[in-house]
Amino acid sequence: MSADVQFASLPDDRKAPALPTSGKLAATALRFSSFFAFLAILVIFASTAPYFLTVGNIGNVLGQSAISGVLAIGLTIVLIAGGSNVVTGGIDLSLAANMGLSAAVYATLVQLGFGDTVAAAGALATGLAIGVVNALAIVLAGIVPLLATLAVMNVVSGLELVLTQNTVLPASTDVLSLLSSSDGFGIPILAYVLIGFTVIVMAIVQFTPLGLRLYAIGEFPEVARAAGLPVKSLIAGAFVASGFCGGVAGILSVAYLSGSTTGSGEMLLPVVVTALLGSVFSRRLVPTIGGTLISTLFVGFLINGFQLLNLPSTLVSGVQGLLILVVVSATTLLRKREI
Repeated sequence: MSADVQFASLPDDRKAPALPTSGKLAATALRFSSFFAFLAILVIFASTAPYFLTVGNIGNVLGQSAISGVLAIGLTIVLIAGGSNVVTGGIDLSLAANMGLSAAVYATLVQLGFGDTVAAAGALATGLAIGVVNALAIVLAGIVPLLATLAVMNVVSGLELVLTQNTVLPASTDVLSLLSSSDGFGIPILAYVLIGFTVIVMAIVQFTPLGLRLYAIGEFPEVARAAGLPVKSLIAGAFVASGFCGGVAGILSVAYLSGSTTGSGEMLLPVVVTALLGSVFSRRLVPTIGGTLISTLFVGFLINGFQLLNLPSTLVSGVQGLLILVVVSATTLLRKREI
């Protein structure tokens, strides 16, 4: 029997294991409470923060969320393939640093006189190279992803500092100007990039045999090995894909900021929050690309509302940390009940 046939009978929502009745009720309650919290935040900020629900502000949130959304999609792919345990399973802490170095490479190539094609190729190649390093450290060296990507994050951050001399590298081209512009309704082009990128990745991960295999090795690694699936190759591919997302986010970052940035590390916490929170917007508490898009908007509107109310950024970080604690605790408890 082929691997496809063996895994074809797995439950839907990308074939997560079926929960007991009590587990289903708890998962449903958690999912609907998440949507309710999202709606409640929109209502509260709409009534207290000026201009929160204006077209211009909504477009601004979408544009600001494009970079973190693309990074969170990359992390979601790793979570799917590596499993839900962020300590021994899928995690990529190098994504924010990846974006920073990719953006620095793009800006540097533009300053050297190269066109957007060469600059974009350089940024994407940088992201892919970082993904390959992560894959080799995890698959060949056998280092736990948490430690491997943490080490790579520090190396990449150092390379960015060497390349930029800890300064912002400005960059301006016609393509960057196009990406940073808005349409006639005030919606940034970056928002359309985020939606288009999400649709493409969702089509691959959620509706193709490749995506099915990624879910299989993440949820049922031993069964996947017994079925003959190339587990190590698929895990390596997930980290390479995550690296590619870092390169894409680097390009979007240059367009949004008109150059490189020295504060890319600050993106890590929102990206981790977004990727982990995405699981509570799925039917069976598993990471999905669609759930990540919803959580991207959730975190984006949350940060935007705090900014409009002039609340301190430290409070925003505290709320994001609390969200990680709540989501991880809830999903872990439900997984234990399932077992």
